[in-house]
Amino acid sequence: MPSLNLAIARLVNTGPDNFAIWVVKAPYPSGYVLRDCVFSAELSQAWQEWQQMFAGHSHLDIASHPTSGNTHFSPLDLTVPSLGSAPNPYSSRLMQYLGISLWRWVFDGPILGSLERSRGMAMGQHKPLRFQLEIRDPDLIALPWEIMQREPGQSAISLSQDILFSRTTSEVEPLPHLRTDQALNVLLVLGYDENLELDREAALLEKTLLDNSPSGKTTTGYAPCVVKTLVQPTPQDLIQELETKAYNVFFYAGHGLPAPDGGLLYLAPNMTINGIELAQVLKHTGVKLGVFNACWGAQPAAINHQAIPASSLAEVLIRHGVPAVLGMRDEIADRESHSFIQAFAEALRSRKPIDEAVSAARQELLTLYKFNQPAWTLPVLYLHPDFNAELIKSLDEGITELPDTAIYGATSSSPKARLRSLSGNGKSWSLRSGVTRIGRTKDNDIVIPDLYISKRHAEILCRNTQNRGNSARTYYLQDFSTYGTTWYLGADGWQQILREEVPLTSGMQLKFGSVQGEVWEFIIDDSSL
Repeated sequence: MPSLNLAIARLVNTGPDNFAIWVVKAPYPSGYVLRDCVFSAELSQAWQEWQQMFAGHSHLDIASHPTSGNTHFSPLDLTVPSLGSAPNPYSSRLMQYLGISLWRWVFDGPILGSLERSRGMAMGQHKPLRFQLEIRDPDLIALPWEIMQREPGQSAISLSQDILFSRTTSEVEPLPHLRTDQALNVLLVLGYDENLELDREAALLEKTLLDNSPSGKTTTGYAPCVVKTLVQPTPQDLIQELETKAYNVFFYAGHGLPAPDGGLLYLAPNMTINGIELAQVLKHTGVKLGVFNACWGAQPAAINHQAIPASSLAEVLIRHGVPAVLGMRDEIADRESHSFIQAFAEALRSRKPIDEAVSAARQELLTLYKFNQPAWTLPVLYLHPDFNAELIKSLDEGITELPDTAIYGATSSSPKARLRSLSGNGKSWSLRSGVTRIGRTKDNDIVIPDLYISKRHAEILCRNTQNRGNSARTYYLQDFSTYGTTWYLGADGWQQILREEVPLTSGMQLKFGSVQGEVWEFIIDDSSL
């Protein structure tokens, strides 16, 4: 799926509100653009007014030097930009004003050009554009970036039909080995909450996750779901259960508080677990998705109205290598969260990618609870930058899947494809049906321990396509190296790959790192043609 990743960071040694916005990942070489900008006083004021109307927490400041509590702003003119004079409620006009203002701040000049071209390329492939936003300044984390809207009457970016929106961070540990799953296997943990009737909540959430059927849709390909419930477990009980079974979804409902180290989740009245502690067990037990029906799971902790870096639960889990985390930016009512969970679970069981499932569930919240209410803005999805958002394999992929790891020197009666070294040792690696990662470190599927190889150097993608009822596999090579040092042998000699996808054909020769380095041959065996 074509992807566009943006990063936003505060500039040091400049003005107090100067920022840089740049493209970290684009589906075409010239899409890597950058611009500098200032977070204006008007935008700061709109954020303060948003917090006064919608936030259930103490206010957070954007400025490097917080404004005095005695400072008074003139009322915002909410007819700007171009909102017209329709008698909409103030909350609706404020939401639209802030959404449009954030869009115009982020997508200006070359950044907008990169988005439009990336979006056009995705449309040409009949796919949505995966758009990920990385906020590197902690003071900007709490803003509702999900409401960004280009013009009045157009969808917010997180509701778009052709853009899949999520947040991410590049400061991450590598992804662990991820199992191939055909079903949702959910561990539901009900922690302490003085307002939570645990037995009723457990029954309601289990029914929501298990009994929702694809309303009016065929059940063909609809994935099964298994739920195990723990009520107020000790940390030891929680860890033991996660290590006992192969859960791919961790779901927590209960009380949560923002705090350094990923906040606190209350498992029992006097028993908590913080984000860093939870991250360790979720990562090594192979959980792909963490869902937190707790207040402020995507909200940073703060001191004196200034956010503490990397303190939100969602950020901490992603940084430690959990593939996907869904948390709430603020308080969410029970009926709103149950509506969201039901729509989200149904979308996941229909085998949608996680970001697409979140978009579908968010649209459900908007329909039920209206645009000018904050419910649809509260879910915040973080995806690990190396994760393809796939929780459950599609049926055809699951059937044709090779073993989950590339095996050095593997032999098979009918392997799909492999890479073979043309050096003296003639070593050979089988390729996955999906993504095969190539790099210097041992967390890759194919490890090339050479100084010229990046930690995450390249990927070979296998896609299943349908043509007149017949299934075919196609392979593509994509470069992720620091200096674009991936090569293929073409008619005019060795050609450098600059982050675009290059289709592979059997017999094609490749190099990774130095152009004088080892030569590899891509092979599709006759038995799989």
